[in-house]
Amino acid sequence: MAYILFVNPSILGDAGMDKGAVFTATALSAVLGCVLMAFLANYPIAIAPGLGDNAFFAYSVVLGMGIAWQKAMAGVFVAAIIFTLLSIFKIREKIVDAIPKDLKLAMAAGIGIYIAFVGLQEGGLVVGNKSSLVSIGSFTVPTTWLTIFGIFVIGILMARKVPGSIFIGLVATTILGLCTGLIKPPSAIVSLAPSLKPTFGAGVMNLPSLTDPQMWAVTLIFLLVAFFDTTGTLIGLAQQAGIMKDNKMPRIGRALMADSISMLTGSVMGTTATSAYVESSAGIAIGGRTGLTALTTGVLFILSMFFSPLLTVVTSQVTAPALIIVGVLMASALKQIEWDTFETAMPAFLVIVGMPLTYNISYGIAFGFLTYPILMTAAGRRKEVNPMMWVMMVVFILLLYILTIVPGGNIA
Repeated sequence: MAYILFVNPSILGDAGMDKGAVFTATALSAVLGCVLMAFLANYPIAIAPGLGDNAFFAYSVVLGMGIAWQKAMAGVFVAAIIFTLLSIFKIREKIVDAIPKDLKLAMAAGIGIYIAFVGLQEGGLVVGNKSSLVSIGSFTVPTTWLTIFGIFVIGILMARKVPGSIFIGLVATTILGLCTGLIKPPSAIVSLAPSLKPTFGAGVMNLPSLTDPQMWAVTLIFLLVAFFDTTGTLIGLAQQAGIMKDNKMPRIGRALMADSISMLTGSVMGTTATSAYVESSAGIAIGGRTGLTALTTGVLFILSMFFSPLLTVVTSQVTAPALIIVGVLMASALKQIEWDTFETAMPAFLVIVGMPLTYNISYGIAFGFLTYPILMTAAGRRKEVNPMMWVMMVVFILLLYILTIVPGGNIA
């Protein structure tokens, strides 16, 4: 999981945030999430800022919609408060139950493909093209080969099932960049953690910006993305660990509370929503079954805070392979979708392609939630549609209206 210490500042740095402050916020929110998971739920599941959430924040909201990162962080803060309340009153579990399995899987796969697309762009493998929108990048650019090298290193290590493959790949790519002069060496290796001052409390200070209807939509999408990301991962990891009982996850309320509190604290410090990490499967695979696994991860994140100078050598070409490989892992959800049933396959497909092709996670989710109830009704399966899905359809109609039609929305 250590790669998030470098990938998160890189992504949020694209949104104009101070990379050093984000580094510290990332580490501290991970520490808090892991410790809470250990003592509240006693699960071997680690928590840290999620990749899908930071990508939506930086590329869809800040860069895509032109919203200042300080205002966007206010949306994250409010979403975290709502998130915590939903966890306290156990509403979150009821909403999750209402979402059909295929749409949950499609969201995971779609976010994975979206993240991979961002990685391909960051690494220079995919570039903009006026005639075809996108095309392959130039292989005459030296730094692009750093990304290619990283992809193969991580890919080979993953194929050989080497623990820590992504982190090892980041280190190997960085070393190659330093040796070839494509990356400037750091001024130091160890130092005190960077100050949180550039980002601390920015979201709280910008709460008045939420009077803008556009920010209501953004806040709701922050909530939805974080909502489904963590819950789906928790259930998958619980199944791997053999924790599930009668198709239910014991103490899931406590696990969700651990994630909610770390998300709320992280939004104050200056990072996007936290999430349960699928990389926790590595600890589970070698015997982790209790909170001691998560607690150990949290302690290691504390130690990592003293290596912030290495941020300068972990460039976007170095982190790009990590994004692409994580995209591959998340896209594995595609195999579990029932493609033979058109009324569920089409909404799932629209979610998956909608995210990368509109360069917006929220639009992809909206496409699926708008079509699912209608197609299920057309197929004579209206009684199988949870009433909550009709409510969600109305919500997404309003969201699309605010985001694309209301002045100031994302009309690009």
